[in-house]
Amino acid sequence: MNTEECLICGAPLEYLTRDEDMECAICHRWEPSKTRCAQGHYVCSDCHTQGMDSIFGLCLAETSADPVAIVRRMMELPFCHTHGPEHHVMVGAALLTAYRNAGGRLELERALQEMYRRGKEVPGGACGFWGACGAGISAGQFLAIATESTPLAQEPWGLSNQMTARALDSIGRVGGPRCCKRDSWLAILAAVDFVRERLGVEMARTVPVCPYSRHNSQCIGSRCPFSAVNRKKPTVAFLCVHNSCRSQMAEALGRRLAGEVFRSVSAGTQPSGRINPDAVRLMKQVYGIDMEEDQYSKPLSQLPAVDLVVTMGCQVQCPALPCSHREDWGLEDPSGQEDRAFLSVMAQIEEKVLDLKRRIQADRQML
Repeated sequence: MNTEECLICGAPLEYLTRDEDMECAICHRWEPSKTRCAQGHYVCSDCHTQGMDSIFGLCLAETSADPVAIVRRMMELPFCHTHGPEHHVMVGAALLTAYRNAGGRLELERALQEMYRRGKEVPGGACGFWGACGAGISAGQFLAIATESTPLAQEPWGLSNQMTARALDSIGRVGGPRCCKRDSWLAILAAVDFVRERLGVEMARTVPVCPYSRHNSQCIGSRCPFSAVNRKKPTVAFLCVHNSCRSQMAEALGRRLAGEVFRSVSAGTQPSGRINPDAVRLMKQVYGIDMEEDQYSKPLSQLPAVDLVVTMGCQVQCPALPCSHREDWGLEDPSGQEDRAFLSVMAQIEEKVLDLKRRIQADRQML
């Protein structure tokens, strides 16, 4: 992701109240615009979004039904800047891809081509000058394409306009100044909810934690719903009797696979004092994780305050361990068995850790 404001010198952008004729510093085309940097450089939309056609390959190869995850991958591509009209295409493209992967009926390649044409028509700065953020418009364009809306359509026409209104309302309620990352996520989440309610297609709903604030000199900080400041990282305790095998593997995989979403700890009601050597060996072999490096078998009394408790399937009772959510994973103890039993349990733990990560991201009420 390009982190600069001005693509030429990195200076902050400034927005005028009236159009002025400006020369693009890259292609030297003259055109009216209200946007330039503090040093006077202007870059036209075509040059600003050069390389954006790379999203076609990304989207056509995607299997995810999570539009936030898809647009995050787009944001890491070289063509994408901190702010810019490329987001007006990216939002709709991510939604079309996730919609198709979630079971929505559309021909993705043709839909993406249409999204590209329509999204590029919305200029940079539309959020301030038009009173309609391009990310919100892109969400409406997504629904219009998905439902094949036309000016003479009935239900699709109404749905696409309602979709745009829902996205713009979500964006407007947070307030300015603009942030193309924040507004893209707000539009996408509004679309996920709207499509589930009105079309019955269930895309994944992931609420991201923003990693881009340091690149945005106008970041609104704690007012942003995606700010890390507002997002408590919950502590998940994985419990079993001896804290030697299943709970240790769950702690290790929780750290590796979901460390950005929750903190993983483990303990036992009757700790053995050692980690199962077969578990240690196979975790190194499969995941490259050395559990003996900074994990050890310990009692419940050594745990910090926890938010979620996950028992491994051994009917562990911990009445003195308060939490906001508790669940049991029903895993068989592989201790004393062949490697294939350990590998089976490890695979189950990996799947369950990723599912827990997804559920925590989607439902903060678990905390």
